[in-house]
Amino acid sequence: MKHLLDLLAAVALLVWGTHLVRTGVLRVFGANLRKLLARSMGNRFTAALSGIGVTALVQSSTATSLMTSSFVGQGLIALPAALAVMRGADVGTALMSVFFSFDLSWLSPLLIFVGVVLFVSRQAGTAGRVGRVLIGLGLMLLALRLVVEATGPLLASPAVRALLASVSSDVLMEITLGAVLAVIAYSSLAIVLLIAAMAGSSVVPLDVALGLVLGANLGSGLLAVLTTAKSPVEVRQVTVGNLVFKLMGVAIVAPFIGLWLRYVQPLLPDATHGVVLFHLGFNVVIGLGFIGLTHRVARAVQRLRPKPPAAAQPERLRHLDPSALSTPSLAISCAAREALHQADVVETMLVGMLDVLRHNDLALAERLRKMDDTVDELYSAIKYYLTKISREALGEEESRRWTDIISFTINMEQVGDIIERVLQDIEDKSIRTARSFSEAGMAEIVELHQRLIDNLRLSMSVFLNGNVRDAQKLLEEKARFRDLERAYATTHLDRLAGNTVQSIETSSLHIDLISDLKRINSHICSIAYPILETAGVLAPNRLRKPPTAEAAVAAHD
Repeated sequence: MKHLLDLLAAVALLVWGTHLVRTGVLRVFGANLRKLLARSMGNRFTAALSGIGVTALVQSSTATSLMTSSFVGQGLIALPAALAVMRGADVGTALMSVFFSFDLSWLSPLLIFVGVVLFVSRQAGTAGRVGRVLIGLGLMLLALRLVVEATGPLLASPAVRALLASVSSDVLMEITLGAVLAVIAYSSLAIVLLIAAMAGSSVVPLDVALGLVLGANLGSGLLAVLTTAKSPVEVRQVTVGNLVFKLMGVAIVAPFIGLWLRYVQPLLPDATHGVVLFHLGFNVVIGLGFIGLTHRVARAVQRLRPKPPAAAQPERLRHLDPSALSTPSLAISCAAREALHQADVVETMLVGMLDVLRHNDLALAERLRKMDDTVDELYSAIKYYLTKISREALGEEESRRWTDIISFTINMEQVGDIIERVLQDIEDKSIRTARSFSEAGMAEIVELHQRLIDNLRLSMSVFLNGNVRDAQKLLEEKARFRDLERAYATTHLDRLAGNTVQSIETSSLHIDLISDLKRINSHICSIAYPILETAGVLAPNRLRKPPTAEAAVAAHD
């Protein structure tokens, strides 16, 4: 029992090591990896090369698959190019399995020591994140050594030998078991390394190990399909296409395991190298052999899983891709795009509010008020999506962006609530009572409303680009809007003093309306504060003097 627990602990340590490497690399290079993939889609061969490089870094073809699928879901790359990336991704993870198969036990303590020193001393910086990667690599090497040590005593057990004998009688069972292990471990690389270590220790016969390797390859494709099961169709097409390639490869290669054992294995030094080189050969063969079929497989998958008609596409949640959550930097971008979608809905409500006021349109008022439900749903969805992003995998800048997105969506949700209340007031105090504003009063509201629209669009630009000059301009507009609100409140009182009938009838609505518009403007302009605070432009309570602000803006730009 103790030996079994030792083996399970070693396997868990191996899986944990791959997780540390994957999250560490994504945290350091996540944005750059996405750019590399996006820029290498000119042809299928450069796409495959980028897949090799990215997967060699993140230690996971599944992570590359999810990242690539997200690009397809956002319309950034075509399906054939994504399938070409996956051909390279499988080769990349196979190359890493060959690297880890060498005797690197001397390197494990060095990597762990250096990694811990970097992580503890520079935890918040890039050096600390690199240390995290080194710790993961060291743990993977240590785990492989522990697997070898733990499997020796197990081999003497009659029960284990009987189990292995039953497995070796059926290639299909071997493939199935390998696939299940890869899905459970969330890493085909870890399972292939485990199989290689066990084959090297004679725990499993070599023919069984090769069958398990084919299953592990199949399991990595199945894992990506399961992970994207609830994603948009465009995303699922990538993982299904990748699984089709793996099924074809397993079906073609499985009958030739005997030829490998007869002609190739005698040329290799031991069973461990036999397993990892078989794994590499399998992926190179299907990578090179099938790369010319990417367009055909893409067309077949698109027929198998066609994109729904445009009218059937969900209108509310457009960009919150669940498959992007495994790549935190990409998930942050998805959340930011959805936040801008939420702001677009708010803008539609704000623009329509003036039409309701001018034309006494009850039907339009009701439609606009219902749109606040969409704004609220988007806020809840974005907030929930952000909570599922691993904060430990975010760098300092991405953590700040995470906070900015939350703040932006909260403000948009509150603006939507205010607009809903304003529309209800217009219905109750103007439309249903057949009262209208004076010409001067309406002109004031129109001017304030136009400034609101301009400020909302400027705030969306500030949120998207983080431009300090635009953020400073937004706060200047906030002060200007406040002054206008006070001035128009005064002129309204003057009209009341002059016994203007329309002003008297709509006085309550007018005062409430310009006050609500000021509140909306405050929420809109608050987007600027985080940008200016980061740039050092804000004093504790107000903007610094212009010369200091200009210097800070110039330094930031």
